[in-house]
Amino acid sequence: MPVSTVSIAVGQWVTTDEGIRWWFDSGSFALDFAYTGRIGGLRAVELLHAPDDLTGWLHERFPVAVGAARSRDLFDAIALRDAISRMAVAASRDEAMRGADIDLVNLYAATPDIPPSLPGGTRQAGRSVQTVAQSLSTIARDAVDLFSPDNAERIRCCSSTDCEVVYLDTSRASTRRWCSMQRCGNRAKVRAHRARKAVNAAA
Repeated sequence: MPVSTVSIAVGQWVTTDEGIRWWFDSGSFALDFAYTGRIGGLRAVELLHAPDDLTGWLHERFPVAVGAARSRDLFDAIALRDAISRMAVAASRDEAMRGADIDLVNLYAATPDIPPSLPGGTRQAGRSVQTVAQSLSTIARDAVDLFSPDNAERIRCCSSTDCEVVYLDTSRASTRRWCSMQRCGNRAKVRAHRARKAVNAAA
């Protein structure tokens, strides 16, 4: 059960240092946020260089208006993002998470988040523009759900031997193996096909 009641689509385009761009469904909005920078072994391009970068990402992802980020907001966002990243990698390896990272996520999750609202009313309730701090709280609350005991076995690393991308397996049967079928899943299929052809040729 998600902690945040704001509905946000999951998945985004990720670009590596080599310039390879691919669609990645991380399974979690908090993990999407983690992938605005480096996480695990994925050499992803850093997206949050300046406050305007954070503003742009939040505007693109949230279904409500969020105010412009300031330098302090960027500092807070990167601190939260890096804590989520470290926790995700630790969870995927079945390792203990750092207490300081848990405390940081809990701290942001305890502050006011972006409230849900129903369309169609005639009066504006609350703010018309949400703050960056509220959006970070919403992300942190999603991270609380991500790292709940219910997901203990579902935060995984891609099964490819040369990939360390971390994702949340949201499949009903918990059978997801790859970061992306278009990326590592397809490579695995090609390797398996070549191996079968080699065995048949040898026979």
